[in-house]
Amino acid sequence: MKRFAGSGVIVTGAAGGIGLATAERFASEGASVVLTDIDSARVEAEAARMNASGHQVRALAHDVSLEDSWHAVMAAAGCWLGRLDVLVNNAGIASIGSVEACTLADWRRTQAVNLDGVFLGTQAAIAAMKAGGGAIINVSSIEGIIGEPLVAAYNASKGGVRIFTKSAALHCMGQGYRIRINSIHPGFVETPMVSGAIGTMTATDGAAFAQAILDRIPMGRLARPAEIAAGIAFLASDDASYMTGAELVIDGGYTAR
Repeated sequence: MKRFAGSGVIVTGAAGGIGLATAERFASEGASVVLTDIDSARVEAEAARMNASGHQVRALAHDVSLEDSWHAVMAAAGCWLGRLDVLVNNAGIASIGSVEACTLADWRRTQAVNLDGVFLGTQAAIAAMKAGGGAIINVSSIEGIIGEPLVAAYNASKGGVRIFTKSAALHCMGQGYRIRINSIHPGFVETPMVSGAIGTMTATDGAAFAQAILDRIPMGRLARPAEIAAGIAFLASDDASYMTGAELVIDGGYTAR
């Protein structure tokens, strides 16, 4: 299936996890894909591997929290892709901390990457797409819908992504732009972000937290990154042509309780 043949795609936070799986999904369906990440060495290695497999991809170093970095990425990607059809705002970080334990520095850094990065990316993509249309998928989380006491900053950032997506989608429709903007809300996924967050806890607390997560997922397991990538590809495709300002939850039934 080559749903995205001839399409130009940018995926942020693509050095691993959901971002890498998403880049691989689009590339496998015929797209030319720009993978961006703040970890330039890792994202370049992944792009080299994908190119060796016959895909058309390119890697760019990118700090999504910086406006100048977005300008550089959009310029470089535009030269290589020719046009931008899809942007996946996936880059994100997570830190453990309740409202009492979270520091202001952690709060601001989380908002800068998770929320400012989505704002900057969406704004840049609208400028690139408004003449010809396109799709923007903002990766939020079930933590943008429900509250968890140990991730106050992350909750705030992902909740911001959720409602910002709706605002941007309404704006584009009101302006007559053929740009669909939707958010996707993964549950707990087998990614370095999840394992890294658990790794900041003591061994006992981390094991208890991991088991508590599994006990609350009706399907009894974490998601695979490829399962989230499939949902992102759907939102970018013509199969979702009547969807904008919507939120797609992929969480193994976590939020159904």
